[in-house]
Amino acid sequence: MAATLALVQINAERAGTTSPLTAIATSLASFAQSATTIVIDGVRGAGTSVAELPSLEKENARLRTDNRALSDENTRLHELAAQYAAEVSIRPAVDANPTGIEARVIGFPPENDSRTVTIDRGSNAGVHKDDGVIASEGVVGRVESVGPFSSEVVLITDYTSRIPAVTRRGRYWGIARGNLSSVRVEYIPQDAPIKPGEVIVTGQGRSFHSGVPIGTILSVERGDATLYQTAVLRPAVNLGTLDRVVVVPQ
Repeated sequence: MAATLALVQINAERAGTTSPLTAIATSLASFAQSATTIVIDGVRGAGTSVAELPSLEKENARLRTDNRALSDENTRLHELAAQYAAEVSIRPAVDANPTGIEARVIGFPPENDSRTVTIDRGSNAGVHKDDGVIASEGVVGRVESVGPFSSEVVLITDYTSRIPAVTRRGRYWGIARGNLSSVRVEYIPQDAPIKPGEVIVTGQGRSFHSGVPIGTILSVERGDATLYQTAVLRPAVNLGTLDRVVVVPQ
């Protein structure tokens, strides 16, 4: 074996090439060196990580604090954007009623036995009982009770709500009565040619001037044994998302 190995080495040197033995030895040495380097680097990296652990914890805490601050700022900006949108949406109603009192809705009833909201304006701001309350899209309701700094508003969908109503086309009169989720306009003459899609507005009365949209007809109920027909309306105002309103003095 020794002679064979020597012969292989001599032949490689004569041919001017690297012998297999040299290549194997070099590979083994390189592998050992690489393994040693990996182990040393791992130990050095672990030592560095342990040394840097306190600073990493501080940096992580700072990033968490910054994240909370950014989240709070994002929430604040969303609220400001919503408030701005609400102020812009109520501006047409304010401009159309120079003597109106702008107010914010600050409370809804905890139960569904009534349809009322609380606004942040009362007698100190000039609000009176039975004043009309509107939004830019149309009628909201009327003031039921007044305190010094807040008032209760009965929505048009409340059972106790009664508003003089007129068909915009043809000017047929009726009474708009609340029905919780909708509004029913009763006592419209049987011969009035009303149909779904038409708009019903307020008639001149104690709480409202004429022409304020109450809602759009969804369906018409006609009875054979009566002189009147009833129109079921979808309210013009989305009463579940009220924010800004205008109180219209009588």
